[in-house]
Amino acid sequence: MTVISEDLKAELLDVGLEAARQAGALLRDGRPADLAVAATKSSPIDVVTEMDIAAEKLITGILAERRPEDGLLGEEGADSPGTSGVRWVVDPLDGTVNYLYGLPSWGVSIAAEYRGETVVGVVAAPMRGETYHAVLGGGAWMGTARLACRAAAPLDQALVGTGFAYVQARRVRQAEVAQRIIPRVRDIRRGGSAALDLCDVAAGRLDAYYERGLNPWDLAAGELIAREAGAVTGGRPGAAASGELALAGTPAVFASLQPLLEEAGAWHD
Repeated sequence: MTVISEDLKAELLDVGLEAARQAGALLRDGRPADLAVAATKSSPIDVVTEMDIAAEKLITGILAERRPEDGLLGEEGADSPGTSGVRWVVDPLDGTVNYLYGLPSWGVSIAAEYRGETVVGVVAAPMRGETYHAVLGGGAWMGTARLACRAAAPLDQALVGTGFAYVQARRVRQAEVAQRIIPRVRDIRRGGSAALDLCDVAAGRLDAYYERGLNPWDLAAGELIAREAGAVTGGRPGAAASGELALAGTPAVFASLQPLLEEAGAWHD
């Protein structure tokens, strides 16, 4: 485990919470009420892109003011190394299609790494009225309520979340994998936001979640929150969660689902 002072962890959490709160408010209050009316046209998609970029700009501005020596990796192109040993990994709007259609499951995901290890994770879901956070070694929380993943259950009683890529060829392959998983579990859910799916594992709303093709900003905050709530996270057997495959679940379900995903080839297109 990374050696980091409690004061630094507390500072990073405070900055992350404030940035996520402000970005979430911007996205919630700035979304046009009629955005979904022309959801098949280019104009609403352009609006979503503009909101995404505006949220990242707001976040990077807060980070630059509060933590000017830190590095940054953001979905909308921000990438700087920094000199402090801290790097922020930011997804200003996770769940863009949900946001476009007026569905509530979208969020702002902000993680802080220290010397390569994630030490703070914040996911704000304004339309749910929920903010999740975790600090390495300090548990996972939704507001002031401590989170814990679900109690042990066999795989056939597990509710499993997943996601699908935008690229058609990958989606076809992911559908084939899901077809093999569905008969083995209670049911499958597709929420549309990796960050919130990971938080739902932490909150006991899902027994597990898996997906291929995630980026670091999709994964960083939510994975820490899930782990700090008692979930096991990883990728292929013996590997960490990555773009190849990310999996989080209660210990019992993780142990059963990981080999099943390996057998199904969930890690390749």
